[in-house]
Amino acid sequence: MFLTLRDMKSMQTSNGDVFKKTHDELDFEFLGNVKGRAWRIQTNVYGNGSTSRGREERYYLPFDPTAEAHQYSILWTSDRIIFYIDDIPIREVVRSDAMGGDYPSKPMSVYATIWDGSTWATANGRYKVNYKYAPFVSEFSGLVLRGCRVDPIQQVDSARRCADADDELRAAEFAVMTPGKRAAMRRFRERYMAYSFCYDSKRYPVAFPDCDIVPSEQSRFTESGDRRRSRRQSRKPRIALP
Repeated sequence: MFLTLRDMKSMQTSNGDVFKKTHDELDFEFLGNVKGRAWRIQTNVYGNGSTSRGREERYYLPFDPTAEAHQYSILWTSDRIIFYIDDIPIREVVRSDAMGGDYPSKPMSVYATIWDGSTWATANGRYKVNYKYAPFVSEFSGLVLRGCRVDPIQQVDSARRCADADDELRAAEFAVMTPGKRAAMRRFRERYMAYSFCYDSKRYPVAFPDCDIVPSEQSRFTESGDRRRSRRQSRKPRIALP
């Protein structure tokens, strides 16, 4: 599946309505924002109900997403997941045998939503939603959805029927990670990644098998997985937008 949407607040693929205890999920989530500070976005990868083993990453955005529309895309195939912002890959998850059922593998639907996560999303719950500003509105445009349509209940012969579609997706330009794309992804992650589950040794003392630990990258994060603040950021904890 390849999914693209412009100007959204939360975009996810999920099958939680069908598989309530063993659902799969892929997310882009805008976290709460404090005026004047950089926006943050979170990506999630859950498979087979693995929310207790959440593969979350958060990033500062190098732009104000409320000022103009931007493009957010998710590629999901049988062997990899790639998250894109404006055609720049920001995260790649490569399937491995060690991931087992944690890799999303069941048919999912697409959702675009606004929901209240202020108990944790804005400065760890410090700032709550002010409902006097309701109703809250978001605009969506430019939806592109490529893949194979499957009934989530009666998955009759879906593997065979969808094999050609999966091969077509894996051969597409947006699924091929060229050296230039990998360099762009590395630059984005070096500049803007704010949290990684791979470096959260408090929550996960043993790193996940799909984590690609980069020592130079790891040194920039605390044992809680959060990006270390420089002295300058400690005095004024705001991220300047380029």
